[in-house]
Amino acid sequence: MRVMKLGNRPDTFFLSGPVRSVSTDLATDMQILVDGCLFRLHKFPLLSKCMWLQALCVESGEGGGAVELPAFPGGAEAFEACAKFCYGVAVTIGPHNVVAVRCAAARLGMSEAADRGNLAGKLDAFLSSCLLRRWKDALAVLHSTRRYAALCEELGVTSRCVDAVAALAVADPSGDASGAVPAGSSSSSPPWWVRDISELGVDLYWRVMVAVKATGTVYGKAIGDALKAYARRWLPIAAKNHHAAEQTAAGGGGGAANAERATKNHRLLVEKIVSLLPAERNAVSCGFLLKLLKAANILGASPASKEELTRRVASQLEDANVSDLLIPATPPCAGGALYDVDAVVTILEEFALRQAAASGRPEGSPGRAGRHRRSMSAESGELEGARRSTSMAAASHGAMVRVGKLVDGFLAVVATKDARTPLDKMIAVAEAVPDFARPEHDDLYRAIDTYLRAHPEMDKSSRKKLCRVLNCRKLSEKASMHAAQNELLPLRVVVQVLFFENARAAGLSSGHGNRVAARFPGDVSALLARPRTTEENGKDEQRPAGSVAADGDWSVEGRRDWSVVASRVASLKMRLEEEDGEDAGDEAFVHRTRAGLARSASSRITAAAGRSKRMLSRLWPTSRTFT
Repeated sequence: MRVMKLGNRPDTFFLSGPVRSVSTDLATDMQILVDGCLFRLHKFPLLSKCMWLQALCVESGEGGGAVELPAFPGGAEAFEACAKFCYGVAVTIGPHNVVAVRCAAARLGMSEAADRGNLAGKLDAFLSSCLLRRWKDALAVLHSTRRYAALCEELGVTSRCVDAVAALAVADPSGDASGAVPAGSSSSSPPWWVRDISELGVDLYWRVMVAVKATGTVYGKAIGDALKAYARRWLPIAAKNHHAAEQTAAGGGGGAANAERATKNHRLLVEKIVSLLPAERNAVSCGFLLKLLKAANILGASPASKEELTRRVASQLEDANVSDLLIPATPPCAGGALYDVDAVVTILEEFALRQAAASGRPEGSPGRAGRHRRSMSAESGELEGARRSTSMAAASHGAMVRVGKLVDGFLAVVATKDARTPLDKMIAVAEAVPDFARPEHDDLYRAIDTYLRAHPEMDKSSRKKLCRVLNCRKLSEKASMHAAQNELLPLRVVVQVLFFENARAAGLSSGHGNRVAARFPGDVSALLARPRTTEENGKDEQRPAGSVAADGDWSVEGRRDWSVVASRVASLKMRLEEEDGEDAGDEAFVHRTRAGLARSASSRITAAAGRSKRMLSRLWPTSRTFT
């Protein structure tokens, strides 16, 4: 730490209670009251260097009366330093007191206009030539400007300190010139100056970071590391203080004003960090952006800050985790839900817009346009463009698949932890992801099953509405087995699950060339039965023996046989849509369908269709939790 000594006379100032004076042979003729301390001094040395005191004495017209200096910057200590300078007494100036003394000198008018070589000029020269050239000293001076923010801004001290700190941060990446190199630092670690500036207040920190970014020599990753370090330093404290302030405000009294002031400061902290986010996509992680969004939601940040965070989160949503998306809902949230599902829907909509814009880029075509002969370089350029387009499309599809798994995981957690989430919001989140982004629907089915169990009172139409987002074709064998026994699902969904599972089994058997039949449950076979036409009977005669077993098993040899089954189920599904009105239940319709089909089926299927409703309940016994 560098210091400067002014004056060479011995210190003759002494303190007697609340009175400070100077020991000389001449009687004092001027009294100055500063911060409750009375200074008894001499006019001549003070007035010769302090223009403000000259004006006060002229206005007061009192020869030996006391002059009061209210709200004096730096208090009695700073005034005493100025007074000692006027007397030529030795005074020490360093980073700890240079700002206070400089502000005091400005208030007293100790400029070059009052006397050549006055205190203000000496302090400015000391700042420029010494203190602002060393990292620790410059940072200490910048810290001390907060106490006298308005006057330091007026004098330009704050701006000089900010510029000096930013210049020192980017001048030497290793920090050797400032003597602030941390032990064990490496190129992969955050910049050496990050921890030091994290102790600054939000206003000063923001100005330093703006100056650092303006130099254009610091990568976005370094800026992102600095922002993460600052958020890690202050955001947990902000959140804790915010909740404490809310509890204090709830107690009445002056707590409401304190809570409002604390919230305002914390909101400013989040908004300043958001405004400093670098433009590079991977400069900060998606998890960090979502934490900022959570803080912005809790603290009520500006809509512009939330929109900026939403846009940046959507640009790298595929890198997020489920826990990151659990954004706490603000108190006005409808129904008292725990999580802000609307914010997630907004993020997904922005993500979808970005993906659509990316997929709409013109793709290169390597083919020849008519008979026009092109050069090899042109064809090579088109081929390279096609490769790039293919690579971009693959990356976009991979991102969509990762987001699909992320959304399904989010739905499962919300369905488990927050039973108050409305049905329409669950559906909105599920439908925000296109079907091709879900190669399989097991996670989505798990979320739907969990939500249905949490809402056993849900009516039939609501269950149907929720299950419309489920694609039964994309359920795994394990999920299909669970869904086939799930009594909470609509019956038409269960029928679809059973059909597609048997279709998958049939395809596997046909692919291996085996004659292993895929067996439908008895009641589902009854639902699929219909009278056989003459044309179909003729085809059966040409079919290899054993294609249709006597016990009702369905052969899986050849696609022709299976197409008959598929068309039959398609017609059944159409009848389900036509005949199942709002007032008729699924169970009653299935019973009527089975009875009608049984009259025109074989005796075996007639017996199966004539079974009681107890047989149907065996297909869907009490369901077990799907894990």
